[in-house]
Amino acid sequence: MDGKANLPLGILFGIVAGALWGTVFVAPQLARDFTGLQLAAGRYLVYGLVSAVLLIPRWPALHGWIEARHWRALVGLSLLANIIYYIALATAVQWGGVAMASLVIGFLPVAVTVVGSRAAGAVALRRLAPSLFFSAIAILCIGGQALAGGGQFDWRRVAGFLCAVTALVSWTIYALRNAKWLHALPHVSAHDWNLLTGLVTGALSLLLIPAALYFDATTHSAGAWTRFAAISAGMAVFASILGNNFWNHMSRMLPLTLVGQMILFETLFALLYGFLWEWRLPVVTEWIAMACVGLSVATCLHAHRR
Repeated sequence: MDGKANLPLGILFGIVAGALWGTVFVAPQLARDFTGLQLAAGRYLVYGLVSAVLLIPRWPALHGWIEARHWRALVGLSLLANIIYYIALATAVQWGGVAMASLVIGFLPVAVTVVGSRAAGAVALRRLAPSLFFSAIAILCIGGQALAGGGQFDWRRVAGFLCAVTALVSWTIYALRNAKWLHALPHVSAHDWNLLTGLVTGALSLLLIPAALYFDATTHSAGAWTRFAAISAGMAVFASILGNNFWNHMSRMLPLTLVGQMILFETLFALLYGFLWEWRLPVVTEWIAMACVGLSVATCLHAHRR
């Protein structure tokens, strides 16, 4: 199928990936007694183990083409999309709250779209202006209350904001590099690429375990460790295995400028899960933000139609 025929399916995959990835914003709240470093180590250790098991029957086919440069690329992508990103994000959620983290990460569509607009064959940036306008409104509404909230100056909150910015930069670079590698390796399935990323991420997570234990002096009960293991396994399977797989399929179907818009769904679902966690309905600004998300994607789709 050509790019146009893949457009609806690619958008659907982007929505599903956003729904799965949105769960990682709530996980740090479910395990507040554990650090972001521990959450990243637990999640990606399980991700690596599951990927290794699933790769066993696929390895004979993969071994024939994979080279040292591919392993180097996978190490870089694993650090950007998983290790650095989630340590920073989990810490941002715990120190600054879901709303602030969602606001900063919500700038991903703008960042990826602007950078992606320089790629060959991409839609001109001026044609994306309406989409970027609605994205900006959505992002400001999503985190407006968090940033404008009263109270005394809090260094922990500032540190959380800086962690969220770190996550933003890390994932922006990953989204662009990963899409280029997927287009450069058409003979490799998105699922296999995700499993290879998981294998490398799992190996890197082994380096996190000593530091995760050393920097946490808290004594956890057996029940807390059981809850931590369940949360780590859930994030690994639903967000890393399934979510990344849907995202990789989508990255091959959509241009980079449209890939950027799909990241908005992660922010949207993160908010929805946050509402359920806090057991409340959205306020007016949050309703406006969700409407703008839809308008942003719709106008971006219109810009990509010939």
